[in-house]
Amino acid sequence: MYNDYWGLKEAPFENVPDPRFMCHFSQHDEAIMRMMFAVKGRKGAAMLTGDVGCGKTMLSRAFIQQLSGGPYEVALIANPSFPPIDFLKEIVYQLGIRKTAEAKSELLRILNEFMLTNMNKGRDTIVIVDEAQVINNADTYEELRLLLNFQLNDRFLLTMILLGQPELRDHIAAIPQFEQRIAVKYHLGSLNLNDTAKYIMFRLKTAGMQKNVFTKEAIMKIHEFTGGVPRKINNICDLALLVGFSQKSTMVDSKLVQKIIEDRG
Repeated sequence: MYNDYWGLKEAPFENVPDPRFMCHFSQHDEAIMRMMFAVKGRKGAAMLTGDVGCGKTMLSRAFIQQLSGGPYEVALIANPSFPPIDFLKEIVYQLGIRKTAEAKSELLRILNEFMLTNMNKGRDTIVIVDEAQVINNADTYEELRLLLNFQLNDRFLLTMILLGQPELRDHIAAIPQFEQRIAVKYHLGSLNLNDTAKYIMFRLKTAGMQKNVFTKEAIMKIHEFTGGVPRKINNICDLALLVGFSQKSTMVDSKLVQKIIEDRG
């Protein structure tokens, strides 16, 4: 409702994983590079962790976008809180395999045949598990580990990418035989003050704004309050543009941001 007032073509601070709004900082590029290394090197498994709201899901969508058009079959498991058998069924479904089965042995056979067919076509099979920390069944982690047994003498038939909050590291560490198979690991942190400013300006520009309407002091206050967490930055900036619109402000200054912080309690 404030887009026209601020000269925007669309809302700049939506908390949805739209890759167009992926602001590439060094740590994000490093994370994508490591995941790509795991895929192209057929390393078996990689793990990306980060605090709540730090942009893991957004990064995963940007990563998938980079994979598109390449020799890859990708399954994205966005809600992995399944019992073991249902988890395998979900992987089969997300890979676009038309067959299904009720028995675990048959599901594994279907997956193995699919991966071998992909390999013979020069294509790699990728399984990306988002929010992997919500898996609360040790047997499901065991099924994930066993999927890495799909391999030939010289290569894995599957690359698994696990994304989750920091507690995922503890879950995996509790299963040493699984933890040892994760060849690539990376932790995504929050943004510093300079990156917070770049983040805000990038999203405004991507949404069509020709100038930055957030003052330096406002950005400093936003960073202090949010700790540089992108999801929190989005929430504050979205409200700031709304309140600025309602007050017919020409800029978003520190007083306006402070009012929003106080109103949030």
